[in-house]
Amino acid sequence: MSAPAVIVQEVGPRDGLQIEPAWVETADKVALVDGLSRAGFSRIEVSSFVSPKAVPALRDAAEVFARIERRPGTVYVALVPNLKGAERALEARADELNLVMSASETHNHVNMGMGHDGSLAAFTRIAEAVRGLPVAVNATVATAFGCPFEGAQPPDKIAAIVARYLDLGVDGVTLADTTGMANPRQVRDLVRRILGQVPADRLTLHFHDTRGLGLVNVLAAQEAGARRFDTSLGGLGGCPFAPGASGNVCTEDLVNLCHETGLDTGLDLPALIRLSRGLPRLVGHDSRGQLAKAGLACDLHPPPAAAA
Repeated sequence: MSAPAVIVQEVGPRDGLQIEPAWVETADKVALVDGLSRAGFSRIEVSSFVSPKAVPALRDAAEVFARIERRPGTVYVALVPNLKGAERALEARADELNLVMSASETHNHVNMGMGHDGSLAAFTRIAEAVRGLPVAVNATVATAFGCPFEGAQPPDKIAAIVARYLDLGVDGVTLADTTGMANPRQVRDLVRRILGQVPADRLTLHFHDTRGLGLVNVLAAQEAGARRFDTSLGGLGGCPFAPGASGNVCTEDLVNLCHETGLDTGLDLPALIRLSRGLPRLVGHDSRGQLAKAGLACDLHPPPAAAA
């Protein structure tokens, strides 16, 4: 079987739920991850091993990891901020650790409580601790396409951070539009540049739909050579430390776009729609996704009685 043309990686259980004010029960989180596994994802970001005081919505990360049904071929990811978090993730048998540093020093101080030097020192300790262990490491450049406090981030700066990550020996790199400030021209230019450092099978793009450009930016990145994209079921999520930074790109909406335009994802779209339609019960409000509301374009309906 050939590899999918577009690899969609689910981050809803972590990025999607981290800012939800209503507590989502552990059993519901486990059922969500298991449903996503059955839908065919190759990579699911399950939770985050950060301070429960900072992100109380994910304080049950270890229990969720312990209870999920692991599907062969699926990588179960944990976001970790420091060595302590990495050690907890390893105890929980996470397959991959995701490290995050913002391109913007200001956002990194707000988000992580430290500057670049502090984050890179923490990443170095994590890389040394996991060397030789059967766990992958991915490193994310947050606010790669702009910061609400500093504005645009120079491409040279992004490339330099990516180079530092590669020097640590990471297995993959993510460019994140944390606050939804990216535009297609900017995306094409930066993706082409970073693909000169990181091969397409190791580079992930993470877009938010804050300003309605999420799907357009995915297409721009795909045309520039990117193949891997983070999304969140129902478009849930957003950065808790950036004004107005709502919503990731919606998983089922992107998968539908791919399938409608002939790009294989290897994912079960009807199953994703069913999962998305169950989100309002979990989070207590409607989700941002459009497909779960409208249904597939091929779904036909009987005409109104008056037209019969």
